[in-house]
Amino acid sequence: MLNLKVWTCALGAWSALTYLLCVLWGVVAPDRIHTQAAETLLETVLPGFRWLSPVGFLIGLVESFLYGAYAGLLLVPLHNLFHRRWGR
Repeated sequence: MLNLKVWTCALGAWSALTYLLCVLWGVVAPDRIHTQAAETLLETVLPGFRWLSPVGFLIGLVESFLYGAYAGLLLVPLHNLFHRRWGR
C-alpha cells in the first residue's frame, strides 16, 4: 500500500525540480544547442507561464508542482485499490 501524502509530495517535488532543470537548461545552454520548442512547450502546457518573466516563472513552478501532486492524488488511490483487489 502506498502513502498518499508521501507520493503526492514526492511527485509534486519531482515535477517542480524537472521544471527548474528545463528552465535552467534554457537559460545556460547556447541557442544553437536548444531550440525554441522547449520554451513554446512550457508556455503551452503551463497557462500563465512566460519565458524569463519572474511572475511567469513562479506561476510555472507552482503549476508544475500541482501537476505532479495531481498525478500522486490519482496514482495512489488507484494503486491501493488494485493492490487490495489483486495484490498479495
